[in-house]
Amino acid sequence: MHYIRRVRYDAFHMRVFLGLLTAYLALFIPLALSQKAGETGTQDWPAYGGGPANIHYSPLAQINRSNVKQLEIAWTFDTGEQGGLQTSPIIVGGVLYGITPTQKVFALNAATGKLLWKFDSGIKGTQPDRGLAYWSSGKDQRILAGVMNYLYALDAATGKPVPSFGNRGRVDLREDLGRSPESQSLVLTTPGIVYKDLIIVGGRNPETLPAPPGDIRAYDVRTGKLRWSFHTIPHPGEFGYETWPRDAWKHSGAANNWAGMALDSQRGIVYVPTGSAAFDFYGANRIGDNLFADCVLALNAETGERIWHFQGVKHDLWDRDFPSPPALLTVKRGGQKVDAVAQTTKQGFVYLFDRASGKPLFPIEYQKYPPSTVPGEVAASDQPLPARPAPYARQLLTEEMLTNRTPEAHQWALEHFRKFRSEGQFVPFSVGLDTVIFPGFDGGVEWGGPAVDPETGILYVNANEMAWTGALAENTGENSPKAIYLSQCGVCHGEKLTGSPPAIPSLIAVGARLAPARIAAIIKNGKGRMPGFPNLSGDRLFALVDFLTSGETKELSSPEPPPAGMNYRFTGYQRFLDPDGYPAIAPPWGTLSAIDLNTGEYVWKINLGEYPELAAKGMKNTGTENYGGPIVTAGGLVFIGATSFDKKFRAFDKSTGELLWETTLPFAGNATPATYAVNGRQYVVIAAGGGKDPKSPSGGVYVAFKLSNKGPQP
Repeated sequence: MHYIRRVRYDAFHMRVFLGLLTAYLALFIPLALSQKAGETGTQDWPAYGGGPANIHYSPLAQINRSNVKQLEIAWTFDTGEQGGLQTSPIIVGGVLYGITPTQKVFALNAATGKLLWKFDSGIKGTQPDRGLAYWSSGKDQRILAGVMNYLYALDAATGKPVPSFGNRGRVDLREDLGRSPESQSLVLTTPGIVYKDLIIVGGRNPETLPAPPGDIRAYDVRTGKLRWSFHTIPHPGEFGYETWPRDAWKHSGAANNWAGMALDSQRGIVYVPTGSAAFDFYGANRIGDNLFADCVLALNAETGERIWHFQGVKHDLWDRDFPSPPALLTVKRGGQKVDAVAQTTKQGFVYLFDRASGKPLFPIEYQKYPPSTVPGEVAASDQPLPARPAPYARQLLTEEMLTNRTPEAHQWALEHFRKFRSEGQFVPFSVGLDTVIFPGFDGGVEWGGPAVDPETGILYVNANEMAWTGALAENTGENSPKAIYLSQCGVCHGEKLTGSPPAIPSLIAVGARLAPARIAAIIKNGKGRMPGFPNLSGDRLFALVDFLTSGETKELSSPEPPPAGMNYRFTGYQRFLDPDGYPAIAPPWGTLSAIDLNTGEYVWKINLGEYPELAAKGMKNTGTENYGGPIVTAGGLVFIGATSFDKKFRAFDKSTGELLWETTLPFAGNATPATYAVNGRQYVVIAAGGGKDPKSPSGGVYVAFKLSNKGPQP
C-alpha cells in the first residue's frame, strides 16, 4: 500500500516537473535563439517585406505562442496627420524609418519611439506610400524614399538629402521615358529594391490614356544616374514587340510595376510583377497579347536583361494585374530542394515557378474563354490557370451565394444579381450589361502580399472576397467637360458621379465640400488611389472643375479627340453592396489561408475580420475587406492587421490558425507589420491610419508592442 502511494506521489511530481520544464523551454529557448539571431541582441527588418526575398519572415522567437497574450504597447508615434497609412517601416541598427501620410520621412529610436529626425521635401504627398529602401557601404548609409514622382536619397543619420545624388538629392522619375516629363503621371508608391549599388524601381501609372510606359529602371545609388531600363512595352527589335500593334511603345502606356519586387541576391535576379496596359478595360488600340503587361519578369539585376517571363493574363481587359511582390522560398520536389518564386494574384491564384528557369512547379492549364462582342475588341482565346493550389477566393458568384443577412437584403441582392452577367473569370465586358468580377478589382490578394515560413514552405495569404461589377459604354465623340469626365474620371467614379465608397468617393455635390482650387489640385496631382492628370491643359482642367461643381457642360473650343480606336469607355467600378452598405454576398467577406507549397494543399483557412455593429447583433466572424499583409515568425505566430472596419491587430498560431491575441488600434492597420529586436528585446510594430472606412476618421499612428514587464525578461 505504501509502495502504491509512493509511485503515485512520484508520478505527480514528475508531471509537475515536466510541466515546469516545458514552460521553461517555451519561454527561454526562443529568447536565446532570438538573441543569437543578432550578434548584439539586435535583429533588423531592413527592407520592405523584411528582406530582398520578400517573405515577411523573422527568425525572432522571444514573442511566441506561450506568451503572446502578454503583449503590451511599448510606444506610439503620432505623425499628427490625417489620410491613412499603408506603410511598412524598416528597422536598421535600432533605428526605425517610416513615412507620414503626406510623405514626410522620419527616423525614430526603435526602442522608445523618440523622434531622431524628420525630412520634409516641401511636396505634399497625396498618393499611398508603402515603404522605404536602405543602402549602405562602409559609413555611407542612405534611405531611398519615393515622394510622389521623385526618388530621394537621404543620409540615414541626419535625414538630409545627399547632394551628389541626382539633382541635389533627388531624381525625377518622369524623366528618361522618351516622353515629355511635365505631362506624365508617375509616382513611386512602393519602394524600390537594392542590389549592390543599384536601386531598381517601377512606379504607379494611370489606368486611362494617356499614360507613360511602365519601364523598369535601375539607378546608381551613389549618383542617381540611370544605369539600365527594361521596356515593358517593347521597342522595335525587342522580344515581344510583335505582341502589340506597330509602334505601340510610342503611345500606349502602363504595363508597370506598382506592387514591388523580390531579389535573389546570390543569382543576381530581380523578380518583377507587372500590371495591365492602359486603357484597362478596352484594348482596341493594343490588339495582341501585350507582353510584358501582367507578367512575372525575371531580369538580370545587373543589366536589366530578360532571363524568363510568365504572362498571367493575355490582353488584359479586367485590370487583373499582379498586385503584390513575389516571395522567394525553397520547396521540396521528388525528395529534392528547389528554389522557387511564388506569385499571388487578384483572382485568388498562387503561381509557383523554378526560380532559375521559370518552369512551373505546379501544372498550368490554358482554358478557353468566349470572344468579346464589343466592336473593335479582340479578346485572347485562352488564359492560364494553375491546377494547384486551389484558389484561395471563390471564383463564380451564383444565386445560392447571395446574402442572407436579412430577408430584405437577400431579395434586393437577388433582384439586382439577375440583371448581371456572372460567368466567372475572364469573361469580356459587354456594352450596357454589367458583368460580375469575383473576386473583385481589389482581389483576392492585394498589395500586402503573402508571408512565407522558410522552414516549412507554408505560405500565408489574406484575401478579399468582394463582388464588383462593370460594363462598357460608347464614347460620344463630344469635346465637352462631361466627355472629359467620362473618359478620365468616370472609369472610377462612374457615369453618375456616385463612386464606389469607401475606396472611391462619390463626387455628387463635391463643390459643397471642396473649393474649386482644391478640386483642381487633386485632379492635377491625384489623391489616394487616384492618379494625377497632368496632361489636362488649363482650359480643359477648369472646364472639368466647372462640370464637377455646377454640372455645366458645353462644347470646348480646343478639340482634343480620344486616342485612335478608343470608341468605348468603362462605366465605373461598382461594389455589389446591399442597401445598408454591406456585401450583397454571403460570407466570408475576407479570409486568411495557410497553403503548403510543397504539396499545394491547404493547412488551414479562416475568416478574417468583422463589422463591429454586426458582431454586436450576433453576426460575428464574417471576414471583411482587408489591406496590408501578414508576417510570420519563428515564434510560431502570424501577425496581421489589415481589416478595414474592426481596427484589430491579431496574432494567430501559424500551425493551426487559432487566434491567440488581438488588440484594437487607434485606426485600422491597413499596412503590413514588421518585427525586430533591440538590445535583446523583440518588438512588433504596425502603421495604423485607416482611410478605408468612410464612417471612421483616418490618421497616421505607428504602434509598437513588446512583452509586458511582468513576464520573463531578456
